[in-house]
Amino acid sequence: MYEIARRHLGKVVAGAAMAVTGTAVAVAISLPGVSGAESPPRAAGDSTLAGTAGGAGASAEADGAGAAESGAGAQAQGTAPPPATVAPAAAEGEKGVGSDPLTDDELARAETLALTPSGAAAQQNVEGGRGPQHLGTGLADPLPGDGTRRAEVRFYDYGRDELITRTVNLTTGKVERSAAQRGVQPSAHPEELREALELILASPLGKGVKEDYKDATGKELTSTGQLWFNGDLYRTYREANVPAPLTRCGEHRCVRLVTKVLNGAWIDTRDLIVDLSARTVTRVG
Repeated sequence: MYEIARRHLGKVVAGAAMAVTGTAVAVAISLPGVSGAESPPRAAGDSTLAGTAGGAGASAEADGAGAAESGAGAQAQGTAPPPATVAPAAAEGEKGVGSDPLTDDELARAETLALTPSGAAAQQNVEGGRGPQHLGTGLADPLPGDGTRRAEVRFYDYGRDELITRTVNLTTGKVERSAAQRGVQPSAHPEELREALELILASPLGKGVKEDYKDATGKELTSTGQLWFNGDLYRTYREANVPAPLTRCGEHRCVRLVTKVLNGAWIDTRDLIVDLSARTVTRVG
């Protein structure tokens, strides 16, 4: 009886030893000496950063190759996509609808109708010629319950320094409303800015502008077409010191320009103010 118990106990001990051995082997397999998270030993002079970059590069290369093969396979099975196309813009009609912006035909018609009154011949544009200076045309606000499209046309009469606003009914062709105001100065029109630059170049104060142009290009400045320019109204209430010749700006139409050589250097003209009503140039600052 004792011998049987001893043999049975021996088997249990042996089984337990084998289980422990198996567990150790499993741990050894799942925890190798060099894992993906560890870096293998390197020779002197190797950097960890270089090794990391190289590993990532190799992985990305392999992924890229796989993606390329997959893409090539897909393209081989299917057909190439058609080239992209841009749909042409819809043709613009002679008349707009509702609150649509005015069409080119409506803009031209509104300006012609607004100039019909006989008094237009006595007015002056920015160059001193006959007829008022056109500043802009836009869609007028609709009247309540009335879907008729109207245009609001703005002119400036340099002869009287007046802003003229006329409302044109685009259906009947009649000027329904006309108003004249003094001391009201909307933003400058490109034609006014060009005339201001002409006056600067013709003025003795334009000498510095011509010199700056020659320094920048090696050529003579002879026309406004050689410069890029922009600008807007000179407003006296924004200025700390207003020279005496510019005190009527606001009643007169005065502008300040910024200019530069076409595709080149800036030429500073911000200190030159042009009174378009008096056709004078004054330096400020």
